[in-house]
Formats: sequence, C-alpha cells, structure tokens
Amino acid sequence: MTRDPVAKLLLFGATGDLSQRMLLPSLYGLHADGLLPDGLTITGTARHEHDDAGFRDFAKHALDQFLPDDRKDETAIEGFLARLHYQPLDASNVDGFAALAEKLGDISGGLAIFLSTAPWLFGPTITGLKSAGLAGPKVRISLEKPLGKDLKSSQEINDLVAAAFPEERTYRIDHYLGKETVQNILALRFGNAMFEPVWNARGIDNVQITIAETVGLEGRAGYYDEVGALRDMVQNHVLQLVALIAMEPPARFDGTSIRDEKVKVLRSLRMIGPEEVNTHTVTGQYDAGAVKGEIVRGYDEELGKESDTETFVAVKAHVDNWRWQGVPFYLRTGKRMTDRHSEISIQFKPVPHSIFADRGGQLQPNTLVIRLQPEEYVRLLVMAKEPGLDRDGVRLREVPLDLSLTTAFAGTRRRIAYERLLLDLIEGDPTLFVRRDEVEAQWTWVDAIRDGWKANGTKPKGYASGSWGPNASVALTERDGVTWNE
Repeated sequence: MTRDPVAKLLLFGATGDLSQRMLLPSLYGLHADGLLPDGLTITGTARHEHDDAGFRDFAKHALDQFLPDDRKDETAIEGFLARLHYQPLDASNVDGFAALAEKLGDISGGLAIFLSTAPWLFGPTITGLKSAGLAGPKVRISLEKPLGKDLKSSQEINDLVAAAFPEERTYRIDHYLGKETVQNILALRFGNAMFEPVWNARGIDNVQITIAETVGLEGRAGYYDEVGALRDMVQNHVLQLVALIAMEPPARFDGTSIRDEKVKVLRSLRMIGPEEVNTHTVTGQYDAGAVKGEIVRGYDEELGKESDTETFVAVKAHVDNWRWQGVPFYLRTGKRMTDRHSEISIQFKPVPHSIFADRGGQLQPNTLVIRLQPEEYVRLLVMAKEPGLDRDGVRLREVPLDLSLTTAFAGTRRRIAYERLLLDLIEGDPTLFVRRDEVEAQWTWVDAIRDGWKANGTKPKGYASGSWGPNASVALTERDGVTWNE
C-alpha cells in the first residue's frame, strides 16, 4: 500500500494511564527501532499544567516504570524525549484550542490525532479542533473506546466526528486487532490451503471464543458499572474475533476489502430477541472467592453498593449465511475467573466412519486452538496411535501439533498492539481499524440482547470468584453436547 506519513502526532489524554502504560512506551519502541518518520513531533495535551520539560520528565518516569529493562537505551530515550512537546488544555473549553493550534504550528505536513478522552468530551473536542483549524484535509483522527453505550449514542458520537472528519480520515481503535496472533488468524486461514476446504458448516462443529480475566474492577468502577461485560468486551473485542473467523476470503489485504467482509459477518449475526435470551445467553456477577490463592471480595462489596451489572456473559450465537448455517458460536467473557487467557477454539466435525472402533480405538474430533494471550500459539489437536504391539486393541490418543509464535519467531521482538496501531495511524493504513458500519452492526446485535434482558427482567447469576462463571454457562453448551475448552 501507499504510505502517507504525517509530520505531527497529537495525543489527547497524554498524562492518563493508557498513555503511561501503552502509548508512550509504544512510541518509544517505534522511535528506538527507527520506524517513526524523521522529524515527527509528538505533542501531548491534557488538563495537567506541564510545560515541555515537565512533560518530558513525566514521559521519562513512565518509560522507567513500564519499559522492559532490555529495551531501555539512554541514547534512544533522550532522542525520543526530544520529540515531545506539551500544551495544557481543558477540552471542554473551545477557547483553549487556539493555543493548542499555535503550539502545533504548521500542520501542512499532516497531523494525526489520538483521542482518548471521556465520551462527554467528544463533542467539545471535535468542535474545538474544527474551530482552531485542526480538522483539515491533512488531519486524521483515531478514536479510543468507549464510543457510545448503545447504537443511538454511538451514532451521535460518529455524527459529531463525521461533521469534521470524513470516514476515510477516521480511525476507530480496537486494540485486539493490533495483536500479532489476531492478525495471524488471517495468515492461518488465507495463507494455507489445508484449512479453507473445511472452514465451513460441513467441516466445523462449533466455534468457542473465551476472554477470561482474573482481575476485578481495577480502578474502573465508575465506567464498568455503567456498561458491564456485554458492552465492555463482547460488543467490540469478541465480535471482531467472530468476524475474522467467519469472514469470506477478501480479494486483497487492504482496509476496504478486509472491512467489507467483516461487516457482512456482523450483519449476518442472528438476532437474539426476548424469546431467545433465556436459552441463548447467560449473565453473571462475581461473588467473593479466591483467585490464584488470594481471597477477593464480591462485585457489590468492591463497588460499594448493590448493582445488577453483569461481570460475566456467555452467548450462543449464529452467523446466518451459507458458510456457517447451523454452526453455533459460543462466546464468553468474565472477570474474576479461574485463569487469564484469550483464545479461540474451533472444533471440527468427527470423521464420518471410524475404522478403529472394532479394535477399541476411541476417536476425538480435531480441535484448533488459537491462543491470543498471555501465551501466543496455534495448537492443532490430532489423533495418533500410542506406541505398542496392539495385542489388546488399538490405543489412540489426542496429541498437539504446536506452533508457538514465541518460539518460532524467537529472534523477533514481540510488539505491543499499540505500536502497530499507532504506526498505522501515522502512516495512514486503516486496515486494522474499525469502520463505522462495523460498529453500528455490532451495536445493533448487542442492543437486541440487552432489550431482551430488560423485557425478561434478567438479573445476573452469582458465581464464585476463581471459577469459570455461573453453572448455567456450562448448561448453555452441554445441552448441545459441547464442553467449553478449558
């Protein structure tokens, strides 16, 4: 693709937690590896009253705290800090944007804006950028979630943004799309001849997607209690994984082709209405328990008040098209669970006839496991014969064929997802960003589930911290003869 790098990067929320943990270390990593354009300046803005020197000190402290030791290079750090500038700004006050524009100076070489602010600040921020001349044809903007809490509010935010930035200059971030293993889904599917012939309802029995966390609220109480697990995780990360697994082969690897195929999947999701929510969804909220040997409090106690917000959700979903007709997609995500991991498990259909049955050989369907975190690997479980003379029958066993990405690419540094996304923003590659029609298709499906919960008075079921969620989530799959991959 043709790259169109900008000369300036503007970070809103530059003194926040995301900036310290992810953005500044990611930008430093790109600088240290010589991947940032020569002369690119990075200007941070937030309410804090820093000057340039104060922000550089702040950034230096963040790098000291969050960079791995093997990545710390004093010369590279000094060079990176020299790129940094700062302008204090109250984004709710349009008048302050003139000073921000003056600080940025000439933007004729292109400006990329990373917007990570509270949702209620989107309107004033876009208005301020436009009034200060920071929304012209050479300016692109990236938006960090949350982008609304339902379809209506999402449309309102996107309309606000679209008034200043057309779709081709709007980059919506889902950081899961920057993960190396997520991108490897495309390489696995479309770079290997063996999978595509069976990647459909004739070859696949079911698909499972799990994003399990061991943490609780972790300082996000105010935000999380307003949204819950369905909107926080399923609406974006989980459904993006569904789209990548279920999409048709795109004509080429570019932003238009990839996103065209993803949105077709999202629009093909079967709606789950009030009649189906009790049989196709499970909600839960963690109680007190033990996680990794540590006693933890229940959600209400941690929050400090009673709440009906779900911290766990499991969904049986279907993609209604020719390729996936009749194949269930089991989706689940939760907090305070047994283990922290994100993975996709694809169970293939059994062989049509076992030649080993009369000799005592027991077959299991093949399973492909794509682990996204904390380890990164692709594992294909296949049947093999145990060594022996087989006088008492044939003994078959499931064995893994492993591709550990960490081992296979041991000489290549694993990058933070934001490194790729920030570089793509700077260079103008929209492939791994989410288009508006994708977001709206996701919200349409999620809103229907929430409306169904409301119509049925659905309340989350309690589950012990350190477990795999409510017992009802086990029944969700086992009534179909399927067991969650754990």
